[in-house]
Parts: sequence; C-alpha cells; structure tokens
Amino acid sequence: MKFGFCNLSHVPVRKSTTSKSEMVTQLLFGDTFEIIDTKKNWLLIRNSFDSYEGWINDVQFCPISFDTYIKINTCNNYIITDLIAYITDTTNNLTFPIVRGSVIPLLNKENTFEIEDKIYILDEVINKNNSFQIRDIASKYLNSPYLWGGRSPFGIDCSGFTQAVFRFKGINLHRDANQQAEQGENVNSISEAKENDLAFFDNDEGNIIHVGIILSENKIIHASGKVRIDNIDHKGIYNHEKKEYSHRLKLIKRII
Repeated sequence: MKFGFCNLSHVPVRKSTTSKSEMVTQLLFGDTFEIIDTKKNWLLIRNSFDSYEGWINDVQFCPISFDTYIKINTCNNYIITDLIAYITDTTNNLTFPIVRGSVIPLLNKENTFEIEDKIYILDEVINKNNSFQIRDIASKYLNSPYLWGGRSPFGIDCSGFTQAVFRFKGINLHRDANQQAEQGENVNSISEAKENDLAFFDNDEGNIIHVGIILSENKIIHASGKVRIDNIDHKGIYNHEKKEYSHRLKLIKRII
C-alpha cells in the first residue's frame, strides 16, 4: 500500500480516469490518503478523513511513507485554518494560498512542519479553532458558490459544507448527505430541533439529496446555489427570494 499527502491548495477527486469526469469531492491541503489502484497517470485514492474514494492525477500530490502517514494521522497538535492563509514550501521557496478548512499538522515548531524532506512554514500562527461555535464557522462560508463535489469557500456542495463546518469541532461527518443521515440521533420533529442539528431533504423517490445546519429562530444555513440562510418549517426549506419551498424535509439528526 502506498500513501499520499495533499500538498496543493485543493485537488479535484474524480469519478473516473479523465479530467472531463465528474468531480466527486476535493482534497484540501493537509489531507492524507491511501493509494489503492493506478491506471496510467491516475491514482485511485481513499481519503483517510472520510474514507471517500476517487481518482486524482498523479502529479497533484506528495508521496509519503507509511510512518509519515501514521505520524500525521495520529498527531494531536493540529490546526484547521479558518481563513485564507499562505504557506511556504521552503524546499522550493514557493509560497501559495491554502483555503479555509485545510488541516495543518504541527509536527515541528508552532507554525512549521515537515513532510518527508519538505519543510512548510505558515505565514502566521493560527490557533486551534474548536472553541468556535458552529454558527460562527458556518457563517464564514456565506455566499460561497455551490459546486458539486466542492469542499472550499471557492466552491462547495451541501454535504461538503456540513462536513467542513463540523470538522472544525473535531466531528467527522461522512462525505455525502445520505451517508451523514446515518449518523447521530433522530429528532422527532422540527419543533424539537435545536441549533446545530442537521436537517435532511429528499426527492420524489424518497432519496436524501440535501442537508443543512439548523440555526435558531426557524432558520437553516445550507449550500444551494450558494451558501445561504433560509427559513425552515415542517414542510422544508422556504426560499425567501423565490418565495417558494426549495427542499422537502425528510428527517433531522442531532450530532452534538
């Protein structure tokens, strides 16, 4: 088994071995993964964070040893960037941006870490963010455009959004909405829902196709066209701009 480290700001993970294939998710800087298959210049990878699988181009990662893979994934001293930060690869003296939600394992000094023979330096010391409130984290993504498979503020889908927000609190959600719906405890009705509960929505076939985070005062924050705040009731999400229901409520889960 071979292993990799995402050393770019974000990398598309595709359904099949072509750049024209559907993007099913993204790797963000700091993500690690197993390489489980290869086809020409494509790698089938399994993300260590959520076990999601897909194909990446073989020039868009840094190979790492098993020991380094274990060291990163058992590191208790890490940060998740809550802003757009810059990081420098001192090996090549290259500085590039990393996006909100990137995970930085602090294996060395406060703002420096080493991956194999590469040394990275953050442009500033950023504190751990697990003291933030879910609402505050989620609000930082407001107006981020919707992008199928996206996980960054420059493009994010509904389950990528909820996954990213809860990761700041040290809670690992699965990647897709229907997978996330299997986590947590059931909440009987919208009247019993609390802030930070996850609301799930289905299509005419009864399949879960959407998820959002319930806020107080019958509001929900979710990625639909963009990350936005709408009203929610027992029927579903009411889009105040279109003045119509956009999603039909299926169930509510309590994660924290």
